[in-house]
This record gives sequence, structure tokens and C-alpha cells, in this order.
Amino acid sequence: MTETSVMLEQVRQHWEYIAKDIDRSHEMYHEDAVLEFPQSGERFEGLATFKEWRAQYPATLQFQIRRMTAREDLVVVECSISYDDGPWQFGVQLLDFRDDKVIRERIYVMEGWDAPEWRAPWQAATPADPPA
Repeated sequence: MTETSVMLEQVRQHWEYIAKDIDRSHEMYHEDAVLEFPQSGERFEGLATFKEWRAQYPATLQFQIRRMTAREDLVVVECSISYDDGPWQFGVQLLDFRDDKVIRERIYVMEGWDAPEWRAPWQAATPADPPA
């Protein structure tokens, strides 16, 4: 089992370099890793397909990490994401580790919404706003 500090460092490096250096941002993956987007049904098999997909991605992305949590062989990243300077959306990245590298990644992206009036007293912030 990989130390959680090693897993978190791999993920931090990924986020630091994702828009700057494709090779460096992909060092956290096994060559046979799988990337899935359950909401759209997309499934990318193998590191080479991740790199190809990300290299030709047509939008400009901005990210802000809200929280990263590591347990045993799993890292969960909660983030905010904006496409082409558009509204901020919520993102969740689930990263399954085998040894010290990612073997499976699942990404969910969704819009936020305002709480119904009856729940407004418990609303802490505007949902889509990224953290300060």
C-alpha cells in the first residue's frame, strides 16, 4: 500500500502541471491506466490516449482545488473548474492507486444550484463560486 503523502504529492504535481507540461502532469499514471467520465460514458484506456485527448482539448481551463482526501489506495479531489472563462462548475476526481501510481481515474463535472428557500439558512456560500 502506498503512503498517502506519496499519493497526494503525485496528485498535487498533476494539478500543478496539467495546463503547462503534459508529460510531467501525467507521471502519476500507470501505462495501462483507465480514465472514465461516467456522465458522458467516455472511457480512455492507456496513458497514451490520455495524453492525446488532453493535448487536443479545445477549451481553456481554469481549476481551483477545494479539498484533497487520501485513504489507503484512493485520492478524492474536490475542485472548481471553468471552461473558456465561463461559469465555475464543481468537479470531483476519484483516483485509484496501485502501488505508487494511478490505475483508474473517474471525473465528474456538474453545475451548482441554489438551495431551495426552506434550506437557505444552511447555505454557506454561492455554490458555483470557487474558494477564495
